[in-house]
Amino acid sequence: NNVESIAVVPTILRRGAAWYASFGRPNNTGVKLFAMSGHVNTPCVIEESMSISMKELIEKHGGGVRGGWKNLKAVIPGGASCPILPAKFCEDAIMDYDGMRELKSSFGTACMIVMDQSTDVIKAVWRLSKFFKHESCGQCTPCREGTGWMMRVMERLVRGEAEIEEIDMLLSVTKQVEGHTICALGDAAAWPIQGLIRHYREEIEDRIKARKSGRMGAMAAE
Repeated sequence: NNVESIAVVPTILRRGAAWYASFGRPNNTGVKLFAMSGHVNTPCVIEESMSISMKELIEKHGGGVRGGWKNLKAVIPGGASCPILPAKFCEDAIMDYDGMRELKSSFGTACMIVMDQSTDVIKAVWRLSKFFKHESCGQCTPCREGTGWMMRVMERLVRGEAEIEEIDMLLSVTKQVEGHTICALGDAAAWPIQGLIRHYREEIEDRIKARKSGRMGAMAAE
C-alpha cells in the first residue's frame, strides 16, 4: 500500500490535489489498485476510482462471476482478514472504506476473493484460520493460544463434528483475541470467523445436524 501511495504522487503533483480528490466520494477520494481472484472470468489487478460499486468492478474488469452473477455466493472484499460478504450484500456494495464499514466488513487492500455457489464457505474460512495460526509469531498469549484453538474448532465445524453451542463459544473466543494483541494479527484472525458466524450460522448448524442425523454420510456417499 505504501508503494501504491508513493507511485501516484508524481501524477498528483502534476495534475493537482483537486484532480485526485475528484475521484470517489467524500472521505473516500482518489484511485485504488483493486485485485480480483477466485471465481471471476478474468482475474486481474486494475487501477480504478474509489467508491466504484462491487458489482461494476466485477462485471467491468473481472469479466463477471463464473456462471453469471446469480451464481455468486460470497466475496471477501479486501484481503484474507476482511469479513466475508454474502451475495445479497454484493449487489449494492460500494468499494471504499465507508461502504465496507457499513456492511461490517473492511476495505483492506481491496484484493477481492470472489466465490461462487460451489464454494464451501465454512471450509474457506477454516483455511484462513489455518493461515493465521501459522502466521502468529507467538508473542501474545491471546493470539498464540487463540489462533490454534479457533483453527481446531473450525476444522470440526467443516466436518460437522461439533455441538451447536460451540458456535457461540467460538465467537466468544474471537472477541477475547480481537483487540488484545500488540499487532493486528489477532484481529485479522478473528474477523473472518466473526463474518462467517454472522452470515452463515444456519449453514454451520445445518452441517452439525446433518452429521448427527447421518444425512452428511449419505450425502458424501452420493
